[in-house]
Amino acid sequence: MTALPTLEPATTPARCAPTGRPVLGAEAARQKALVFKALADPNRLRLLSIVKGEPSGESCVCDLTEPLGLGQPTVSHHLKILVDAGLLHREKRGTWAYYSLVPGALDDVSGILAKL
Repeated sequence: MTALPTLEPATTPARCAPTGRPVLGAEAARQKALVFKALADPNRLRLLSIVKGEPSGESCVCDLTEPLGLGQPTVSHHLKILVDAGLLHREKRGTWAYYSLVPGALDDVSGILAKL
């Protein structure tokens, strides 16, 4: 019978040295997560799409309820989240509020992922 060779235990590699790249801080991560939470809802994605697709570049809240099949308070709630995330701008005109994309906001969102 042939004896099998004895294998030597592998040496434990040294701990990885830090890369020196900046790490995302807690506050920056919170701000970025706010944007992605806003985008994580299908109704809010649809609202962004509708507002972006308007030839005038803005939409009245009164015109956003029917396409989504939601009530005005629910649509207003979703719009507030998008405004708080820095994706939409809100302008009050009399009784109605008009929403438009914040210039560069969608480019900023794609940049967040590219910089991670």
